[in-house]
Amino acid sequence: MGIFICLAGASLTSLMIYERFPSHHRQDDTSAVVRHAANLFVVMSSLVLGLMINSAKNTFESIDHNVHVFATDLILLDRSLRQYGPETDPARQSLAAYAQRVVDATSPSQQTPVVANRLSELLLNQVGDMLAALTPPEARHATLLQNATQQLQKVIEQRWVLVEQSEGAIPAPLIALLTLIFASFGFRAPRNATVVCTFIVSAALVASALYLILDMDLPFSGPIQISPAPLQRALAEMTQ
Repeated sequence: MGIFICLAGASLTSLMIYERFPSHHRQDDTSAVVRHAANLFVVMSSLVLGLMINSAKNTFESIDHNVHVFATDLILLDRSLRQYGPETDPARQSLAAYAQRVVDATSPSQQTPVVANRLSELLLNQVGDMLAALTPPEARHATLLQNATQQLQKVIEQRWVLVEQSEGAIPAPLIALLTLIFASFGFRAPRNATVVCTFIVSAALVASALYLILDMDLPFSGPIQISPAPLQRALAEMTQ
């Protein structure tokens, strides 16, 4: 909404104040220079938008891959704890509680980034404390405990990778560049309803495009989200 207001406001403001410019600022030569500069802005903005789309796409695909890896690490950790024996049941329960919170955080009603919740972090730390308190009775259990500890470390590392990838932003210089482009549209444009509607629709289309790009760069919120299916399957495996 903020971007739409900036773009539409710039074009309409330029349209309204054009007649107040001094006469030498409204000559054909001046208009030609403004058009050439606007064309340059359009080309540069197109290049930046293309780079943003490619970057958002790569980020989305990378996070989707990391979510699959994260779900697999959770399953492997639970399997190692299960093989150790009933001594690890409390740790498995904490791990399942953590997985449940992760799955719940992927629902459309949640606004917080997946796996970034503070309580979720405490549940993982609790699993680590329980593993550290175990005393293996034999070499086999010692090996299983070592494997579980290493897998827990992978889960924690992957969690922080997802946390760091859960935020995105549109660069402010791009918004400023687009605002200048729309301001140039109103320079010497006729004042009628068709022109005004064209400016408003154009601003809405550009703002919508930027919203979709940003939404793809924020894969845990909005209409374009990473599928929670891998995490749901992991939770089902852990609780069966």
